[in-house]
Amino acid sequence: MKFKTRLIIAFLTVIMIPVALTSLFVLLLGRYQISAIEKTYGLTGTTVEVLANPIQVLEKLTIEPYEELEETARQDAGKLEDATYLNELNDTLLEKKSFLIVRREDTVTYMGREIEESGDVIRRLPPRGSTVTDPDGGIYLGGGLQVLLKQVDFRYGDGTQGSAFIVTDVGDMIPEIREFAFDVLLVIALVLVFTATVLVLWIYQSVVQPLSRMQKAAQYIKEGNLDFEMKWETDDELGQLCRDFEEMRRRLKESAEEKLTFDKESKELISNISHDLKTPVTTIKGYAEGILDGVADTPQKVEKYVRTIYNKAGEMDTLINELTFYSKIDTNRIPYNFDTIFVNRYFDDCAEDLSLELEQRGVEFGYFNYVEEDVRIIADAEQIRRVVHNIVNNSLKYMDKATGKINLRVKDVGDFVQVEVEDNGCGIAARDLPNIFERFYRTDASRNSSKGGSGIGLSVVKKIIEDHGGKIWATSREGTGTTLYFVLRKYQEVPVYE
Repeated sequence: MKFKTRLIIAFLTVIMIPVALTSLFVLLLGRYQISAIEKTYGLTGTTVEVLANPIQVLEKLTIEPYEELEETARQDAGKLEDATYLNELNDTLLEKKSFLIVRREDTVTYMGREIEESGDVIRRLPPRGSTVTDPDGGIYLGGGLQVLLKQVDFRYGDGTQGSAFIVTDVGDMIPEIREFAFDVLLVIALVLVFTATVLVLWIYQSVVQPLSRMQKAAQYIKEGNLDFEMKWETDDELGQLCRDFEEMRRRLKESAEEKLTFDKESKELISNISHDLKTPVTTIKGYAEGILDGVADTPQKVEKYVRTIYNKAGEMDTLINELTFYSKIDTNRIPYNFDTIFVNRYFDDCAEDLSLELEQRGVEFGYFNYVEEDVRIIADAEQIRRVVHNIVNNSLKYMDKATGKINLRVKDVGDFVQVEVEDNGCGIAARDLPNIFERFYRTDASRNSSKGGSGIGLSVVKKIIEDHGGKIWATSREGTGTTLYFVLRKYQEVPVYE
């Protein structure tokens, strides 16, 4: 879920859940309080809306006493002079938060309750016949009094006029309504706390936890520990951030591992080059001392010593060239000069050079070309020649037969040209075959100096072929020989339509 969607949901939740839950709980509490009020005060038909207006509740409380007072005034007004009856009626009213006042002409003859504002109430009592009230209504005296009056006019037995008033102090709210108001406030507070808790937990789970994991991962990286996995559970922005963080960690780990491998290979290269340079340097030094000390006392010996020094210097030059080329490979700075090459002519020239070189070494050479005259490839002629010579030199190093044989075959295999270099050397063990193109890998773990080499020849070959968009592999049988194959894509002209 996207973070924007989460914010929208959170916004709607803050609005809708409190409103819905508050409405539900207010309804339930209202029903409960209505039931309590009706049971306590003997009311019926009370609604939730009535609780919001306490005056309406107080009006309903005095319906029965008002009807009784009205009936008494109509049928037996003399009872309104009876103190016992008036006290009984007033006691009933007191239970309903009200009291009774009786007025004869302009004189108050009965006051059912002493209140601080009694003088104001008496002064503001309406005159006889000025208002008409009913059991469900009343007269509200506002201002500082806040009382509700219900008036019944009548005549005494001697003909004098009288009025009876049921006075309800609306400032003194009934306990159930106060409890209802308190409960509503409490419910609103609890609903808000509940909503906030749910949102905090949701946000914590969806936001804080991923951030906490990333913080811990950043601490690991800071400490150099990359051996962990950054997991993500969502598909939102934070999930994407976790994936990017994991990708960064993985690349950092790969980079660190590559650096370790590079450092190891560099040390191995230095060791290899140092070892391979030591032999020719020692030989050159020994033969030079022989010349200086007069050991070579004949022109023939001097020539032999000088030739040996020259050959060993050539070996050193080859090793140095390999080291230089290795540095270019490692920094992807091989100077390629691609051009369109005719396969037949190019490999005919390569075969001619190889034939002369191998003939001098006493190795039989066979050349077989099965490609048509017009077949071309796009390649760097110098680098492909380096590939062929590196493969042939590698075969010569491990040649163990009395009569060595090397065959060069060039074949047309559809969209590619396939080149094969076959020898009858010692072969390569099956366990070593998958590794021969790795840098510094040598099958002669003891580093027999008679075979020489820095261990990067075939890795250079693989790099060049792959940079040409080709592929290289090998097959071998121990004691029989090895064949290396590489393929290069043919050059094909794209027809132009006018």
